[in-house]
Amino acid sequence: MQLVVGRIGRPHGIRGEVTVEVRTDDPAARFRPGNALATDPPGTGPLVVESVRWHKNILLLGFEGVHGREAAEALRDTMLVIDSADIPPPEDPDEFHDHQLIGLSVVTAAGEQVGKIIDVLHHGQDLLVVRRGHGEVFVPFVKALVPEVDLAAARVVVDAPPGLLDPEEAS
Repeated sequence: MQLVVGRIGRPHGIRGEVTVEVRTDDPAARFRPGNALATDPPGTGPLVVESVRWHKNILLLGFEGVHGREAAEALRDTMLVIDSADIPPPEDPDEFHDHQLIGLSVVTAAGEQVGKIIDVLHHGQDLLVVRRGHGEVFVPFVKALVPEVDLAAARVVVDAPPGLLDPEEAS
């Protein structure tokens, strides 16, 4: 699975540097000089990082073979991606990367099939977005409600109070 670690923005200056919208929690590791990054669209890359610097909290990258503002402009809106297999699993057994959770089946503690995780949101509290029938439900990703995550079996167990999985029942 390809994971986006950055999106190339506008050129910076006339030498070929670009601004990058960082979408990784470890930019120092991902954007190190010499690192080759795959791209989306694929025909644009791979791009090899030549220079890295921060300017007013904005990441600026220079790539090998990209010289001049026009060459940098041609990269605008290109996504920088890595393969999820290249990311080591978290050391904490109760911590998961989003890509590990997306696609897992969701079942109740009684074994009833609920749906599939289609996204993970991080808005103050982590939420699992579960496709259920033709709609979606949001399950707070806390141990009390999600007591088990079994990556090997590709499923999570949800112990939900009434109304969480079927909002109509809450009325």
